[in-house]
Amino acid sequence: MPNLMPAPPDLLDAELLGADAGTSSPVDPEPYVLPTAFMPTQARPVRLRARPLRDGIRVPDHQHAWAQVAYTPRGVIQIAVADAAWIVPPSRAIWIPPNVVHSLQVNEPSYLRTLYVHPEVIPAGLDHCRVVEVSPLLRELIAAIDVPEGTLDAPREQLLGGLILDELRRASPLPLEVPLPRDKRLLTLCNAMLVDPARAWTLDQWARYAGASPRTIGRLFRQELNMSFVQWRQQVLLAQAIPLASKGYPLARIARELGYRSQSAFSAMFKRTFGRTPSEFFATVPDATSAGTGAHTDD
Repeated sequence: MPNLMPAPPDLLDAELLGADAGTSSPVDPEPYVLPTAFMPTQARPVRLRARPLRDGIRVPDHQHAWAQVAYTPRGVIQIAVADAAWIVPPSRAIWIPPNVVHSLQVNEPSYLRTLYVHPEVIPAGLDHCRVVEVSPLLRELIAAIDVPEGTLDAPREQLLGGLILDELRRASPLPLEVPLPRDKRLLTLCNAMLVDPARAWTLDQWARYAGASPRTIGRLFRQELNMSFVQWRQQVLLAQAIPLASKGYPLARIARELGYRSQSAFSAMFKRTFGRTPSEFFATVPDATSAGTGAHTDD
């Protein structure tokens, strides 16, 4: 999972206008500039914006005063905050609380449905970023709110929004977070492993790469990330498996590219984590509405 690269502010809008995404430069986090038509208010606390996005779009660090739900019926997106990153599989969603600085990268052509939620209606317990399962009911509720502007009256939008938030509150979180450290030595090691997760180095070899002793690196993993080196590496491999599986790669190839000696070893690790085999996990029900309404794709 490569690091997110900086890009021009509000690139989601710039890209749709044909802006050049290859001339990016670092920027400080700023409040996200959302067109007024999609901004949540007390009267309309849950708003939706939907659009297809091409591979490679990057949105730099930004923040906004409302919560956000990013849901991709098809495609893979990556979200990063100061101390963690997530790769969001197709037909799953990520919840981002208000005022959390985050960045986004589109890892393959995607259809993105984004819900913006007014702070006053956020259910209790949704105070941290999380990737969640999208139940059939939640999928249909989101599709029901994705209609052409002017065809959904405010009372119905409020009812649908309330049900969406209740489903999100009940949704099962998925263990897809890859925590990131603040210590520079450990961060150097982690970034290198994210670039090449299949490299079969031992802890001693990675410690030498980072310029620290194995004992120090092991202690930093426990202190900063609350997990061992082996546990963190497993999280990285799980995250890397998602874009490979979404491209339709056979399990044998995924296992090989992630450094596993056999498909069965990879499948066993995956099932221990998710309670399902990779084939079951990625056998999602197609979202017939993911072509969108066309009403939210040209801003």
